[in-house]
Amino acid sequence: MPFAQLIVGPPGSGKSTYCDGMHQFMSAIGRKCSVVNLDPANDHTSYPVALDVRDLVTLDEIMRDEDLGPNGGVLYALEELEHNFKWLEDGLKSLGDDYVLFDCPGQVELFTHHASLRNIFFRLQKIGYRLVVIHLTDSFVLTQPSLYIAALLLALRSMLQMDLPHLNVLTKVDNLSSYPPLPFSLDFYTEVHDLSYLLPFLNAEQSGRNPSTQSLGDTERGLPESRYASLNRAITSLVEDFALVGFETLAVEDKKSMTVLLRAIDRAGGYVFGGTEGANDTVWQVAMRQDAVTMDARDVQERWIDRRTEFDEAERRAWEEEAKGWVGGRTEHGNGRSEVTSTNNGIKIVRKGG
Repeated sequence: MPFAQLIVGPPGSGKSTYCDGMHQFMSAIGRKCSVVNLDPANDHTSYPVALDVRDLVTLDEIMRDEDLGPNGGVLYALEELEHNFKWLEDGLKSLGDDYVLFDCPGQVELFTHHASLRNIFFRLQKIGYRLVVIHLTDSFVLTQPSLYIAALLLALRSMLQMDLPHLNVLTKVDNLSSYPPLPFSLDFYTEVHDLSYLLPFLNAEQSGRNPSTQSLGDTERGLPESRYASLNRAITSLVEDFALVGFETLAVEDKKSMTVLLRAIDRAGGYVFGGTEGANDTVWQVAMRQDAVTMDARDVQERWIDRRTEFDEAERRAWEEEAKGWVGGRTEHGNGRSEVTSTNNGIKIVRKGG
């Protein structure tokens, strides 16, 4: 039974970067993985594409022939893919039981109310795929209350529309240290705690004040409510009443972060309950089945916000020490050789010609 991730999220959330990083990570831990591009506007992929929707339909042709703009053209392209699902099914058969990453377009209409992408996903289920929707959100949204609330609504609507196992992921958490200080610790945002605490900051933002300070003084807290105060309360109550939204975190170049996220995906999609792996598993395959590597929001806060400089320096020293131990170390990979360097927080594979 093949497994797959459906990568969705608004433009700039890091979908293609995620697919590239996850493809490399799965290759490093010994999983056969292929990437399928479902975005007809994505003409510069950094990962090897096993199947590309542009071989079926191109955005330029649609825009020219149907007199549509870019957004309408992408919607039309997904409708064409739905009507020609046999093309996708035949292409997937050639991938066998590879773990598949589906890189989806960034138009939010596709995963909030347009039916084609949802119908394609359900048909993938019917042909045997075990699916998990990975909804990516740039962690920059944490810096403004209005952006964060909007991201919560988008994630909630996507979960209700897709009706599949679903993980929301805050990407680029390694950039948080360069943003203004957050008024709450990271777990407030990932676990979506009582959103009423966020309302004064939202009111300050809508009143033209800076909502990014660590705390609001009595003056700011005593500001008259904005004209949107009732709407703000209704929206936050709506999110809390559904109690569905929470976030994982990801720094795509960090091995530990990728490991923890992939474990969560495996649990959501049932991969952890698959067949028993063989006796000749690699160290990385065995490690992925262990519970030794954990990283909750407090660990992420410490690693990427509170003590990033210290951790970066410790990681740099670890790289230097382990690089000395790996000098001359080679491992066979495919048709050539690879030199592999492994640390607690990174994997580096340098390809060599065979």
